[in-house]
Amino acid sequence: MDVYDLCLAWNWEFDGAFSTILERACADRGLTLLQLTPQNLPELWDALQAGQVNFRAMLDRASEVDSRFSPVVDWAIQHGVTIINPPHLAQRSWNKAAMHFALKLVGVPTPTTLVLPSWLEAPDLPPVDLTPLGEPFVVKPAHGSGGEGVVLDAHDLEAIDQGRRQFPCDQVLAQATVYPALLDGRPAWFRLLVCAGQVYPCWWHPQTHHYAHLELDDELALGLGSLRALSAAIGEVCALETFSTEVALDQDGTFVAVDYVNDQIDLRPQSSAADGVPDDVVEDIAARLADLVLERRSEQTILAPVIFLSPPRHR
Repeated sequence: MDVYDLCLAWNWEFDGAFSTILERACADRGLTLLQLTPQNLPELWDALQAGQVNFRAMLDRASEVDSRFSPVVDWAIQHGVTIINPPHLAQRSWNKAAMHFALKLVGVPTPTTLVLPSWLEAPDLPPVDLTPLGEPFVVKPAHGSGGEGVVLDAHDLEAIDQGRRQFPCDQVLAQATVYPALLDGRPAWFRLLVCAGQVYPCWWHPQTHHYAHLELDDELALGLGSLRALSAAIGEVCALETFSTEVALDQDGTFVAVDYVNDQIDLRPQSSAADGVPDDVVEDIAARLADLVLERRSEQTILAPVIFLSPPRHR
């Protein structure tokens, strides 16, 4: 039987560069990496069922959008495999409505938001006061990802109903538009990547989606230390090992969590994608993931009780 230390399941063509970086990080630590892709999935699934292949840990970046990978994830759970971002936690984080209420409960500031029932729950909405949202406001499905179904320039109830009809089984969030302050000529909009407790704060331009390092000197000089506290609070709520979140500093000087939790963080290195993540951040995240696997290799044996990495789609 071939036993691998880590299985990386991926199906997004732009994850190729990250898979190479992670493989190198694993090799540097004497770990073996099994890459599970749409091309080799049928063959490896047969090998798993036949007992010819096994793995101790799994990073799943595929099954959320490709159900063909789901049997492998189920197999991993049943066989006591360490799963980074266990499915029950990842799936909970996908629900923006649930995350909205959970974050508000612990005091994380969020945009003014109305959570409205799905079309199937209430085809005819009662009168809704949209005044607190201002105009234009944002409409998004509770389970959308990658900007799917998001309307940035909504003005009336019809825009909300269009969103409800487009995703009839899903709740819809209507949110006030957040207008970021300008700091050093840049929108004060940040994407915070988190891996194993380490926070990687980046400037993130809401129009160009371009990342840039938020240097520690600027973080201190510009009074942005609250970003790390917010990411920690969000991490306590979602209980994921690796995730990203977006936080803006609005024109009133208030930090606001804008995009709550993405359990599939963007890991395209900037050297291969203009709107990708700085290369050294991707390298360090890969190293931390490999370190997590290494730490648990001595704690876990194949078929041991399920061990989840302690309390990770968006790309």
